[in-house]
Amino acid sequence: MDPDLVVPLFGILAVFVGLPWVVLHYVTRWKTAATLTTGDEALLDELYQLARRLDERMDTVERLVAADNPEFRPARVLPDRDVDNQKLRELDRMLAEQKGTSK
Repeated sequence: MDPDLVVPLFGILAVFVGLPWVVLHYVTRWKTAATLTTGDEALLDELYQLARRLDERMDTVERLVAADNPEFRPARVLPDRDVDNQKLRELDRMLAEQKGTSK
């Protein structure tokens, strides 16, 4: 084979075969890695439940401390406010919708 044809032939193969293969390979990897697995969803649900329990425990501890020490008045001891619970309600609604569509 003529050495003057090897470089252009290699360049054409690289552009029309190698480059699309690399791009399509990484696009496929990107799409598969971007989704949550059922294990990931279960872990997130477990972490959410843990966070809710810890939040309830913090409320209890703060109420107990506030009952023993009248000068202790953190913002969390105030009665439930809509602003405080808005994000939790939104998350609860999203979880309920997800569980309703998965069945």
